[in-house]
Parts: sequence; structure tokens; C-alpha cells
Amino acid sequence: MQIRQQIQQLLKQEDLNFLLTNRLPRRWLTQAMGWFSQIEQPLVRDASIAVWKFFSDLDLSEAKKTQFKSMHDCFTRELKDGLRPIARDPAVLSSPSDGIVGAHGPIEGSQVFQAKGFPYTLQELLGDEAHSGEWRDGYFVTLRLTSSMYHRFHAPQDCTVEKVTYFSGDTWNVNPIALKRVEKLFCKNERAFLKTRITGDGPARGQTVALVPVAAILVASIRLHFLDVLLHLKYQGPNTLPCNAHFAKGQEMGWFQHGSTIIVLAPKGFALCEGLRDGSTVRMGQALMRWTQPTV
Repeated sequence: MQIRQQIQQLLKQEDLNFLLTNRLPRRWLTQAMGWFSQIEQPLVRDASIAVWKFFSDLDLSEAKKTQFKSMHDCFTRELKDGLRPIARDPAVLSSPSDGIVGAHGPIEGSQVFQAKGFPYTLQELLGDEAHSGEWRDGYFVTLRLTSSMYHRFHAPQDCTVEKVTYFSGDTWNVNPIALKRVEKLFCKNERAFLKTRITGDGPARGQTVALVPVAAILVASIRLHFLDVLLHLKYQGPNTLPCNAHFAKGQEMGWFQHGSTIIVLAPKGFALCEGLRDGSTVRMGQALMRWTQPTV
């Protein structure tokens, strides 16, 4: 236990952490991990999961399965039924995933922040879609998933996914150390942009909410249930994929192959729910943002 704590403490040193996770060949390592994590040989699988547990707080007691085919199978595990209650208030956007609340706040025109003093624009994150102005002066929340967390993400409200845009890119680490050092990191990394429109009878019906899953080192693959393609570094298909996929609040939409970050963009009228702040741990389904405009 003492050795484990010493190693973990060493890896928390910012210069060493940044060097180990960002100055190595990131794309090569990411593709290699994608291959390695799917090896189903029992000794490789068991040793990989054991090492993962040693370096993290991985807890598999919530998993639906007790045996896994591979480390990848463990990464993308489902949970036992009923472990993530969904905030049913129709004025609330529930958290699409487990995560740690990072940068959040009002979108200043089209400017968003990844960390204090490190701004980026909606145009840089979303491309041409940002010119629609639907999230101008709106609200954003950044959710960071650690390696040991539940990696599937779900609909934050009854909604229709109208479009998915895929951006190929780099695989910088997205931990707080890198976010304080690499400008516009989220805009450089591989990511997908899901444009959703709220349905149902709630006060925010018709508003558009964006989910932006961002990949990172060792984590560059995103699976969406409503598309028949895997979005990853070698994907050569069309960047924009029109769709018309309907989801109930809390319904599973897809997963990261390992885990990373989800940026939630909401239009003007939404704000972070009370009690949440930087560093708060949230679970999928927990109230994340609330519609604050009076009902007409």
C-alpha cells in the first residue's frame, strides 16, 4: 500500500505527469492501447485489470457483469440496474455521465474557458455550426471522466439528435495539469459534436443542447448507438452525419472506449444547479443544469 501511494504521489508531480502523458508519441500509444485493451487472453486480461486497479480507485462492485472478456470490456462495462436514478424534473438537464465538474459558467458571447486564463471559442470547438448562435451567451459545463469511472453517456433530457459532426485531431491528455498548459486543448483533440433538440413538455422544449465528447491519450474512440460506424483516429468517412435519433431522458447514447471529457453546451436560460462547483463529483442522471427562464 505504501509503495502504491508513493508511486501515485510521484505521478501527481505536474512536470513529470505532463512529460509522461504528453511528450510521448500520443497517437501511436493511443492506437496501441486500443489494440492491447481488446486482447482476450485470460492472463493478459487479468494482469491488465490488476495493474489498472493498483494505480486507480477502480471499483467494479457496481458492474452488471462479474467477469470480463478483456480490459476493454471492463472499461465499457454496464452498471447494475437502478444504480443511477435520473432527475425527472422537466426543467433540469441531468448529467450525461459520471464525472468531475471542471470549468463551467456563462458563455461570454462565443467564448468558453477550459481553465482560468485559457479561453477558446465555440467556432474553434464546433466549426461552422457555431455560427448559428444557438449557444451564444449560453452556459457550459465541462465533465472530466477519470479512468476508473463509468464510461457510458446518456441523454440529459428527452431529445432528438439531429446531427453528429466528427473532428479528427490530436490526443492530448485532458487532465487539469494539461489544461493549464496547452491552449485550446479541447479544440485540438479528436471529438464529436452531438446537436440535440429538447422534446417533451418541459419549459425548455425546442431548445438545442450540444454534447461534445472529447477524446484523449489512450482514449480515442467514441461509439454512438444510433450510428453504424465507430468514430476513431483512422475513421475516413464523412465528417457530418445527419440523423434523427430519439432518446428519452437518461437513455444510453453511447460510450467512450476508455474515458475522457464531455462538454455540455446549453442555450441562454440554463445555469448550473445549486450545490455544484469546480471539483464536484457527479453521477449520470444527477441534476446538472436548470432552466431559469419564467414559463410563459
